[in-house]
Amino acid sequence: MANITPNLIPLENIDPVLVEELLDRAFGEDRHERTAYKVREGVEWLPGLSFAALDDKDFLVGTIQVWPVALTAPGGRRHPMLMVGPVAVVPDRQGEGFGQALMLGMMGSMRAEAPLPLVLIGDYDYYGRLFGFSAQHTGGWTLPGPWDPARLLVQHTNPLVLPREGVLGPWLG
Repeated sequence: MANITPNLIPLENIDPVLVEELLDRAFGEDRHERTAYKVREGVEWLPGLSFAALDDKDFLVGTIQVWPVALTAPGGRRHPMLMVGPVAVVPDRQGEGFGQALMLGMMGSMRAEAPLPLVLIGDYDYYGRLFGFSAQHTGGWTLPGPWDPARLLVQHTNPLVLPREGVLGPWLG
């Protein structure tokens, strides 16, 4: 990772068209078909935890969004969580540390006295090693679409309080 100090600003300060263009470049124009989009369908990302990364020339190079979701246990009890993603960096700037800076900025913005579990669909080698995410407690969870169980990761101060089984979906209220 290069030694960078990106300027992180609230994502709501960026033109939504620019955000969509960045996401298309990072993940492809078919990204809306992915399961992660179905998990958070019908809810808005959280402005207080969603950021944009600008480089030293104030170009938009990355974004992170966080969404309210819930794990609904078999008995119907809903467990609120925060879904992280997409974490996106334009392809020609990947590997420079912008994604890590976005993750650290988002995690640093959370209130320590009221942590919610963070969940994402991503690579354990990156999110596990750097940020403490694990698939150890998500094996009995289901999602509204295809997914690789090894990529459904959660990070929480006490993951043992989470249900072993449940359906992950949007927090509608």
